[in-house]
Amino acid sequence: MKLEIPKGGWFKRMFQFEFSGGLPPELFREIAKEEMLIRIRVERRKWGREVTIIEGLDDPSINLKEMAAKLKSKLACGGTAKNGRIELQGNHKERVKELLMEMGFPEENILIVD
Repeated sequence: MKLEIPKGGWFKRMFQFEFSGGLPPELFREIAKEEMLIRIRVERRKWGREVTIIEGLDDPSINLKEMAAKLKSKLACGGTAKNGRIELQGNHKERVKELLMEMGFPEENILIVD
């Protein structure tokens, strides 16, 4: 016996409501942002290229691909969202911290790792 799960609409809203413990989705996202510990670091790849890596955005209410697209647009660089982290081409650690604070993440929860 196969259980059919609807793809969107009321089922999705009900699942989000139950997943958030009955909190409204907006309030749940704000609480999730306050509890995250975000780490920003720069990694050297071959031929000396630098890549800024943002880790700690584990919450399912955050769309990593959408956030990566916003950061790439603001920083005028390439990048990707994969394996639960965002990778941006170049060294952008200070500017990324500023942009994350503008997006509503608290400054004390954003760490720049050397």
